Amino acid sequence: MNRERLPLVELVEVSYEADGQAWLDRVSWKLEFGHSWAVLGPNGAGKTLLLRMVAGKLWPNAGGEIRRQGKRLVDLRALARRIGWVATKTIVDIPTTEVVRNTVVSGRFAQLGLKPVHWDRPVKQDFDDATEILARLQCEHLAHKRFGVLSQGEQQKILLARALIVDPLAIILDEPCSSLDPGSREQFLETLQTLLQSKTSPAVILVTHHVEEIVPGLDQVLVIHQGKIVKRGLTKDVLTSETLAAIYGRQPQELVENRGRHWPIW
Repeated sequence: MNRERLPLVELVEVSYEADGQAWLDRVSWKLEFGHSWAVLGPNGAGKTLLLRMVAGKLWPNAGGEIRRQGKRLVDLRALARRIGWVATKTIVDIPTTEVVRNTVVSGRFAQLGLKPVHWDRPVKQDFDDATEILARLQCEHLAHKRFGVLSQGEQQKILLARALIVDPLAIILDEPCSSLDPGSREQFLETLQTLLQSKTSPAVILVTHHVEEIVPGLDQVLVIHQGKIVKRGLTKDVLTSETLAAIYGRQPQELVENRGRHWPIW
């Protein structure tokens, strides 16, 4: 069987409960080769729980199963090592004095701040790989700078490079633009679009509240509300004024499209 025809990750009827409340209710979803997703939903909808399961960080404690390329998992650690996670809050855990290339290499060793140890030390190939990935993201000029002197937009790009160095099945971007000014946001989204256009790009899942951040290449949209998936499919079909009204309780007057992106006019 061609393994590339099997889903990268599949959630089958997964449920999650905490504090006597059902936060996810029999959710099924497939992440497949060649497709990248935007995930929309109001606060408290269950987006983070859902994606922590995709990333192998959370077990469905109220039923269901998680599969990786058709195989049911009983240990999520192997999955967790192949899913990159980029979140703004990670920035504060990176040493400000660390050289950017070292920050990228640290992703291969699941470290926040590269700390070579005698039984597991980086080698020249690790640093060469980091340099190549920085070049792919057009960030090679940052390789020898200190992480702390970078702008927030540049720091997010480096976290993206750090996630790529493990050759992930997928990368989850958890509201990566939430703290960026408009200029930095656009720079980051340009980098993301460049990655998505690459033939070697892994699947990408972008979590956002802002539909204008859904760049071309994110060809699918998933909408989650009150712990259930209420809509999914091609971006052009799902991303409508009616969908936004269902999510946020207010329908935009207009949804303007320009160069493959959409801006709601409220």
